[in-house]
Amino acid sequence: MERVASLLPSTTEIACALGFEARLVGRSHECDFPESVRGLPVLTEAKLDAGAPSREIDSRVKRLVREGLSVYRVDAERLRELRPELILTQDQCRVCAASLGDVEQALADWIGGRPRVVSLDPRTLSDVWRDFDRVAEALGAPERGPALGRALAARLTEVGERSGRLRERPRVACIEWIDPPMAAGHWMPELVWLAGGAPLLAETGRPTPWIEWEALRRADPDAIVVLPCGFDLARTRRELAPLLARPGWQELSAVRRGRVYLADGHRYFNRPGPRLADSLEILAEMLHPEEFAPRHAGRAWELLG
Repeated sequence: MERVASLLPSTTEIACALGFEARLVGRSHECDFPESVRGLPVLTEAKLDAGAPSREIDSRVKRLVREGLSVYRVDAERLRELRPELILTQDQCRVCAASLGDVEQALADWIGGRPRVVSLDPRTLSDVWRDFDRVAEALGAPERGPALGRALAARLTEVGERSGRLRERPRVACIEWIDPPMAAGHWMPELVWLAGGAPLLAETGRPTPWIEWEALRRADPDAIVVLPCGFDLARTRRELAPLLARPGWQELSAVRRGRVYLADGHRYFNRPGPRLADSLEILAEMLHPEEFAPRHAGRAWELLG
């Protein structure tokens, strides 16, 4: 049985959804779903204080990147001890998780057979679905990838068909980082559209952009969803102060109409894996409560009071 080290929360979720949890021998420090993977050895750590305020985290990350340094550290010694034959990682974002470069550095001194490395770089929902196929093929069960993709695609289609029949399509800004603000890109505009909204400030398949505050004011969205990368719902709530203090915040249409939503961006939305289907259902609940029952309210999202 092939031994697998997964260095990304989404790849861990994909491997488990495909039925290969028993093959996992190590994980990243952020892998936390399903709950049972928490007992696996941890192979990565961040080089910064993840509990620091948003602005401080941003400054530290930018400084590391400017200096050509990685934001994460891979435990090369522990990795050798675990002897994985396959490593799952990513090459999409150097600041979100250990990257392909970090893995290659950790493997640089290996003698003898090196493990295979599968690195994912999804930008759209279609890319995520293709990654199911890539992981399934790497694990020797190519038929499982398309099967998982079809099951999840059916959920997306069902939500998209229901939201498509609704008359209102609110203009939505998704904030992926609070201070300084970033608008959620990649697959998020697709999810907003499928949920019955019109995405603002970011484009499907394009990296998440920094946005000027005045750009958000000019866009004046009907709804705002705050879903910071790496923050759960409680952390998102704690980090809100810089956003609420922005000039003109109270005059925004979304604020005046009571349509500002806080969400768990750590477990949903920012993980390109199976729970993007849950993420779509969460967005639909927010934007169209008259059509979609609030099954995730209070746990994965809440209305800003």
